[in-house]
Amino acid sequence: MSRSGPGASGKGMATPPVTATPEHILHRLEWHVIRRLDGLLQGDYRTLFYGYGVDLADLREYQPGDDIRYIDWNVTARMDTPYVRQYTEDRELTAWFLLDLSPSMDFGTLERQKRAILIDFVATVARLLTRHGNRVGAILYGDRVRQVIPARGGRIQVLRLLHELLRQPKLPRAPFTELAQLLNSGLNTIKRRSLLFVVSDFISAPGWERPLKLLSRRHEVLAIRLWDPRERELPDVGLVVMEDAETGEQLLVDTGDRRFREAYAELAQRREVELAEAFKRAGVDPLSLSTEEDLVRAIVRFASLRKQRRKLGAAG
Repeated sequence: MSRSGPGASGKGMATPPVTATPEHILHRLEWHVIRRLDGLLQGDYRTLFYGYGVDLADLREYQPGDDIRYIDWNVTARMDTPYVRQYTEDRELTAWFLLDLSPSMDFGTLERQKRAILIDFVATVARLLTRHGNRVGAILYGDRVRQVIPARGGRIQVLRLLHELLRQPKLPRAPFTELAQLLNSGLNTIKRRSLLFVVSDFISAPGWERPLKLLSRRHEVLAIRLWDPRERELPDVGLVVMEDAETGEQLLVDTGDRRFREAYAELAQRREVELAEAFKRAGVDPLSLSTEEDLVRAIVRFASLRKQRRKLGAAG
């Protein structure tokens, strides 16, 4: 459960308010993020997008070391032995962004809320994909699934995604975020095997793990988990009014109480462990992205981790 508290200055590249125009945001990212990524990744975006955009070529029996995400469960059930799918790569990749725009995504400092980081991340990755001839689409969730943007290519499509994201209102407090609705919409909408980015803070009512796991069986799924440092550790600033980011419930607390701060941090750490285990069970790669982290460094770090995982998989 996210709590709002005193603000703090963000670090790294400043993110303008989301009232900026789509063209302005994309131009800024092309110059200050994508150009840096080109230099650091040296065009090797396969370390980030490896294994995606593929068509089924054949089936064979499972062998030790195979990626369990490629197990064909229907064939396995019929044959009574595990079978895995083999794929040939397409020239064209289709990617989808499943985007959580629920009330807790508006937490953060004035110019570095989780929503603003979401917009920067989506625009950056969408442009990296579309400039190489790939297609991108999106499903937008607030208090319900509000919009499905069909997958298309080109810079114009990135601008359309930005336009639709910027026009999404900040929602009044709701009893619970139902992230499962977003994930189930992905299951029902996306038929062809694709690359999926689930972008959320994963502050949600229970029930989202199962559809996430089902998605990972059909698609390559990356979980982009957004968070703010104040959700993990409270500063000592005396009496503050804390507000639940989902329900609006308020509570006066004394952040000068060391035991309260320790209990808060312990609860946050427990949630980190639970989320990591949930992503592992679902078979998805998570990227933890802070509102105070430089976006370029975060993406390069993620690409490096995926490259290591690919090498380990090949060695196995």
